[in-house]
Amino acid sequence: MNAPYDGDRGQRAGGDAAGHAPPQQQPAPPAQDDPYMQSAYDHDPYRSQDISAQDPVTEALYDRASHPPPPPGTYQDTQPLYQQPAPPPHAPNPRVWAQTPPPEPDGPSRHLPYGDDARTVQFTGLDDLVTRASEDDQPERDAFAHLYRDQQTPGVPAPAVPESPVAPAAVPKKPAGRAASLMKSSAVMAAGTMVSRLTGFIRSALIIAALGAGLLGDTFQVAYQLPTMIYILTVGGGLNSVFVPQLVRAMKEDADGGEAYANRLLTLVTVALGALTALAVVFAPLLVRFISVPISDNPAANDVAVTLLRYFLPTIFFMGVHVVMGQILNTRGKFGAMMWTPVLNNIVIISTLGMFIWVYGTSATSGMTVSSIPPEGERLLGIGVLLGLVVQALAMIPYLRETGFKLRPRFDWKGQGLGKAAKLAKWTILFVLANQAGAIVVIQLATAAVGKEGNGIGFAAYANAQLIWGLPQAIITVSLMAALLPRLSRSANEGDAGAVRDDISQGLRTTAVAIVPIAFTFLALGVPICTLIFGSSGITPATNMGYMLMAFGLGLIPYSVQYVVLRAFYAYEDTRTPFYNTVIVAVVNAGASALCYFVLPDRWAVTGMAASYGLAYSIGVGIAWQRLRKRLGGDLDGANVLRTYARLAIASIPAAMLAGAVGYALSQALGQGVFGSLAALIVGGAVLLGVFFAAAKKMRIAELNALVGMVRGRLGR
Repeated sequence: MNAPYDGDRGQRAGGDAAGHAPPQQQPAPPAQDDPYMQSAYDHDPYRSQDISAQDPVTEALYDRASHPPPPPGTYQDTQPLYQQPAPPPHAPNPRVWAQTPPPEPDGPSRHLPYGDDARTVQFTGLDDLVTRASEDDQPERDAFAHLYRDQQTPGVPAPAVPESPVAPAAVPKKPAGRAASLMKSSAVMAAGTMVSRLTGFIRSALIIAALGAGLLGDTFQVAYQLPTMIYILTVGGGLNSVFVPQLVRAMKEDADGGEAYANRLLTLVTVALGALTALAVVFAPLLVRFISVPISDNPAANDVAVTLLRYFLPTIFFMGVHVVMGQILNTRGKFGAMMWTPVLNNIVIISTLGMFIWVYGTSATSGMTVSSIPPEGERLLGIGVLLGLVVQALAMIPYLRETGFKLRPRFDWKGQGLGKAAKLAKWTILFVLANQAGAIVVIQLATAAVGKEGNGIGFAAYANAQLIWGLPQAIITVSLMAALLPRLSRSANEGDAGAVRDDISQGLRTTAVAIVPIAFTFLALGVPICTLIFGSSGITPATNMGYMLMAFGLGLIPYSVQYVVLRAFYAYEDTRTPFYNTVIVAVVNAGASALCYFVLPDRWAVTGMAASYGLAYSIGVGIAWQRLRKRLGGDLDGANVLRTYARLAIASIPAAMLAGAVGYALSQALGQGVFGSLAALIVGGAVLLGVFFAAAKKMRIAELNALVGMVRGRLGR
């Protein structure tokens, strides 16, 4: 047998130090054949044709005399089979649009998640993308993870590759990309938001039924919205926009997955909001006067507003807790809880208003005013609203525990990155301040309009019409961008301007498919919508709300576009640009609303303010678009986005005209009661949907075809 090769114990491969061939060794005495030591290749007839099998250097046993090793430096080392790709020599150029890679002969490219060419993308168009959105976004196990153990970070163990038993071959699942995960998360959030807004409609309808749309209804609305305004002015804007990128960064960079940072943020918010709530309760009368001078000047209305406000103000604390917990869950990929828990709040308030109506009756039957509402009724309304927010906040705790997050008070705030977030938040606070300043002007003018007219055309009607108008925005745009913001933050943090641009363009075109026709639906069928929902308060107040909804209608388009565009600035942690943009919007809104108050007749003053809202955002979105276009290198896919919106609007115009005519005819024939309003809404909506779909199909709008493909894919499963 051959003697084992010991590597010459430190000498070169040639034998001695000079590299000469090793001397001949005496052959070993013959040994008996051992059946366990026989070579498996002795009887291989193809071994003589295998060149690699004739090279004995890599074998464990070889004869030095018969096969001397090659001279030093002539034998090439074996190249590693798997290694990390070399990093690109230059950073991506933000002025160059994301290039489509050339077609690969062996299969689709994995560089782009969606597109129109099956040879270069993973998903072919939006049809394939959205119909596969429900697949689990689970990465496949890396079969070669053990080859990278030498490249792991010191102190971090290599991923284990568990041995799995042999199982029958299963049908492989279709891979779901990050866009599919986004659509899935958006669908969950949209469903929760839809249920929340629908229950919110019931809540608002019961408020109008119990308190009316006159001065008592305005007083309740002022007290009900003041805590939300205070929360947004102080903490809410920073939590929603600034701290999400900070939480994402902490989750990515911190060893504990950002848990300590999240606990510090939650502790800081609870302490700050606790102190703010105590101060607000003390200065409640000043807050009422700040928000509405007409209500403050009326002694009876002022007493009701202050009493209700002191019940409602602790909701500031629970709003902040709910939002922080929701953002922590969002960064961990759990988007549904933040959208579904408000349903509990609405259920509690609906139950409270139901008890109020059961005891005191509706406003039409009781004739209740700010002077005749009993203290027990005020107490019932105050406790019910507060209890709803408490339940909403506490319902987030089980979701956090499910993700493994542990609530721990952390007071070590110094030097933990919260200061940077606070500096960024100052511009967001100014942004919200400018936005709320315009809203305060509108509230002051709308509550004064009640005193001028006396027919209930005031802030309560304005607020309820705006609630209906904002439903598509909350269900579609907000849900999509809430799921998209963590991804935008990661792309912006990595300097990938092309990915940010792609996501913004896709978000705008995707939301436009629903936002544009819905905006024209409000314009055509605003009156039957409001008479159906708020008819219990009287036909005249409900009709006035319908006119306001029509005035709000088309403003939904620029409002949705600006919301999407501003998320890109927040992803880059640029809060200054949104502030300047909002100042312009607030100034235009306040100025146009004041002009409507002084110029238009009393009946149409607040309706004109509703139209001013959309006008202000039309101006603001143009400025924001140009700023973002410059930020991303001069190209924002504007031609494609504008073409999509224009074609959708062209398809919506004839549909809205025919639907409005049908709805008006049915309302005149059947009346504006529940039956007449429902018939006008159903038939008019069917006409609008049919005409719009036919026109859009003729125009071959790709985004609408993708939506139809998604619906067909869902129904076909």
